[in-house]
Amino acid sequence: MTPPAVLLTGVGKRYDIVSAFAQHTTVVAADPNPLAPAQYAAHVRTAVPRFDDPAYVPALEELCARHGVGAVVPLTDLDLEVLAHARAAGRLPAFVPDPGIAAATFDKYETHLLLQCLGLPSPPTVLPGEPVDFLPAMVKPRRGSGARSIHPAHDAEQVEFFCRYVAEPVMVQKLMRGPEFSVDLLCDLDGRCLNAIPRSMLESRGGESIKGTVLDDPELVDLGRRTAEALGVRGPCTVQAFRDRDMGLGITDVNTRFGGAFPAPTYAALPGRTYPELIVRMAAGERVEPHVGEYRHGLTFTRYYWQLELDADLQPTGRDIVDPPGPPTPH
Repeated sequence: MTPPAVLLTGVGKRYDIVSAFAQHTTVVAADPNPLAPAQYAAHVRTAVPRFDDPAYVPALEELCARHGVGAVVPLTDLDLEVLAHARAAGRLPAFVPDPGIAAATFDKYETHLLLQCLGLPSPPTVLPGEPVDFLPAMVKPRRGSGARSIHPAHDAEQVEFFCRYVAEPVMVQKLMRGPEFSVDLLCDLDGRCLNAIPRSMLESRGGESIKGTVLDDPELVDLGRRTAEALGVRGPCTVQAFRDRDMGLGITDVNTRFGGAFPAPTYAALPGRTYPELIVRMAAGERVEPHVGEYRHGLTFTRYYWQLELDADLQPTGRDIVDPPGPPTPH
């Protein structure tokens, strides 16, 4: 039986995710930018309106009907809430949480309030103008991404300055002192956590992890599972946390989509249990049983850039600077 196709939105440069899905089913890549490189790993690539255009959801509906799509998976934060509303209305088979959760997790201050309400650990956080009884602190945008405009502040004067300096709504959060981690999760359409795979954040650029190691850390696995199930996550999710020397684990961000270090949980998954494989199986109607904590640890990933050459019609030429990629064949 042919598995249903998967529609990936906002593919951008996430060639790793698109190519991983393409190993298991037909992939439709949708992005408003005709030069989005990840679309060239898909079987079908198509330009769609921007997420804030009223024609966006109808365009995705048409693609789902034409290609037999069983799962819509966003690769960016931008359209999460739009897809959540479309899912709630029965218009798209989107692997996203409820609209309220999608909206709250797109705003880091609302995420903090939500985590507190759910009894999950979040560092002390206030809005500009409110008393700051924790220093040092971080001043960061409420809707920031890619580590944009994040500034450490060591006294009240610096807090006040950076709150004025950053030209978008910000919040003030305790500067966590200790190692940073991410937990890459996948939940089914009932909100059950299927697996939680923690990794270290050895090095990041632009907010995206480029080096890390998969960890055997039951405390992080449990924190990730509890967070995802409390939020009612559907599909992929990444929970970022620090292990602070004073407060212990504290969650600093929740992204209800694939994280930047997608290769880590893919390498770590046991055979047949990579997240793309499980999503394809769920799209086909299979009920996948949870296997939280079952993965290979001790694996390290290190990422690099690659590129495609396109002709005048924006079609891949098939040529590359190095072929095949990797070390040269010994002579």
